[in-house]
Amino acid sequence: MSTSTAGEASTNAFLNRPQARKGPDVPYKNEAGSNPVLRGVTLAVLSKIIASSSWIQSIFWKLNRFDRLKDTPYLDDYEIRLDPSVWPQHGSKELATTLTGLPAGRPRVSDTNYYTCADFHELYKSGKTTPSDVVEQLLPLIRRDTQPAGQHSVAFIDAKIDLVRAAAQASTDRYRAGKPLGELDGVPLAVKDEVDMKGYKTTKGSKLDFTDKTGGTAWCVQKWQEAGAVIIGKTNMHECGLDTTNNNQTWGTPLNPHNNGYYTGGSSGGSAYAVAAGIVPLALGVDGGGSIRLPSAFCGIYGLKTTHGRVSPRVSKDWIDSVVVYGPMASSIDDLALGYRIMAQPDPAATRSSGFPSPLVKTSFASTGKKYLGIDRTWVNRSDKVVLDMFNAAVEGYVKQGYEVIEIKIPYLTEGQKAHALTILSESRSQLTREKITKLSWHNQLLLNVAGGHATAQDFMYSQKLRNLLMCHLAWIWEQYPGILILTPTTPCAGWKVGKPSDLTSGYGVSDGDQSLRSMEYVYLANFTGSPAISLPMGYTDDNVPVGLMAMGDWCSEEQLIAFGKEGEAFLDGGNGIRRPKDAKNWVDVLAAKKSGQ
Repeated sequence: MSTSTAGEASTNAFLNRPQARKGPDVPYKNEAGSNPVLRGVTLAVLSKIIASSSWIQSIFWKLNRFDRLKDTPYLDDYEIRLDPSVWPQHGSKELATTLTGLPAGRPRVSDTNYYTCADFHELYKSGKTTPSDVVEQLLPLIRRDTQPAGQHSVAFIDAKIDLVRAAAQASTDRYRAGKPLGELDGVPLAVKDEVDMKGYKTTKGSKLDFTDKTGGTAWCVQKWQEAGAVIIGKTNMHECGLDTTNNNQTWGTPLNPHNNGYYTGGSSGGSAYAVAAGIVPLALGVDGGGSIRLPSAFCGIYGLKTTHGRVSPRVSKDWIDSVVVYGPMASSIDDLALGYRIMAQPDPAATRSSGFPSPLVKTSFASTGKKYLGIDRTWVNRSDKVVLDMFNAAVEGYVKQGYEVIEIKIPYLTEGQKAHALTILSESRSQLTREKITKLSWHNQLLLNVAGGHATAQDFMYSQKLRNLLMCHLAWIWEQYPGILILTPTTPCAGWKVGKPSDLTSGYGVSDGDQSLRSMEYVYLANFTGSPAISLPMGYTDDNVPVGLMAMGDWCSEEQLIAFGKEGEAFLDGGNGIRRPKDAKNWVDVLAAKKSGQ
């Protein structure tokens, strides 16, 4: 957005912006976790016992120190903040363009890279292939209703064949008539099963039915469809989005295409898999606690968590809007920008969304003033050595591009993460009856009965005061250093390794609360405070597991973050760019024959 992309706009240009106020100067403290890893029958038995006793629930509640949040000093100096949304007061329309006027994307430059939307668009225009040809190659790979099921069907919950073929044929006809709608026309995309789409059931990766009663399609998906995209199906996810592995005992667990010994990350693991495996160049995820960015880190792709009017779903949801935001993930920065600009068009029927300027812009806006990177070293240094080494190398690369590193301090980061978890689990629990909870995984039953079902109104309210404290402090940082990007690794760990093969197939699953918290340690802050953030691939471990770099910007700074991502392409991972999985069986080379002219 032109009014704020570099974070240099006057603060009075925004509605609902928090007061710029430095938080208390308190030392960072993060005590080691104390939750045992539970799996198999043990997990099921313990989950049942906990569900049956409020007294036992209270013990686990206190062991995780949720009861101490209300005793955090200085919280009574802050008001409760339930909604972190911040949006422009006046949106400029001068830079708006049409779909065909958007910046052209770049084709892939090497056969070790992923295909981009530009590759599909180029081949469609040349007539070497059609959208219908592409979906006919993809459908056998992703369908669950065939015998045997498709090779990559674990990433998808459903694909409505008739709808997919009809959309592809309509796009094929447009190309043959020489009238494509834009670069996204005919490109296969995927949508997380947390998002409503006409003709599809919404399960949120569970055995339950969360389908919108109106049968409508989320606004952001409508925008993609109106741009001609072919949605090939709804993707797998961690059940109800309540953890970060996508270990799913109902629909199966999509494993990391770069190393099948690791999880994709969650909760948008199916969308992450679909992009990382080359099935689609662009997919939709939902950030209900970091889910947009985690797969980006674990699967080596780009992810953008946007605050653009919450990307107005315009359909009813079971989760409260304050912690749910939609965003794209892609295999190239150009495709990430394209997907975002189309899906985030203002929804005139939604108060917040309609207040944003059109993101259909011709160029990406980098900062025109000083360029700052804010790093809380105490926080960042908790990362594994392999992650920290890559992070420091990335920072060095950006410094060479003119960025100045500013040492910052953010108070109550550990307490904030607990407040974030308490908020999400309480809101989730409030929307589910006891009967519905019994139909969820053992891990989720445990979570909702302890952290979701045992929180008091006082606990919840003080968590929202802590949200406000963090937002005010961030506003103060952005006032001191306009346009500063707060930099961390996406996760402090290099992926999440599958503990035991039986964790995937036992029917019971696994619960590792400490690792869940660790994997969310950096990404939670943007979700809790409503700030936009981008995750960029920054390298690979010796085990070929991708590692991500995350930048969090001032409210409404999505375009600045996209520009930041473009700047990093030249040196991240030694300038090699994003590479596709090395193992051919984990990679869908859907355009190979067409690119070679066969």
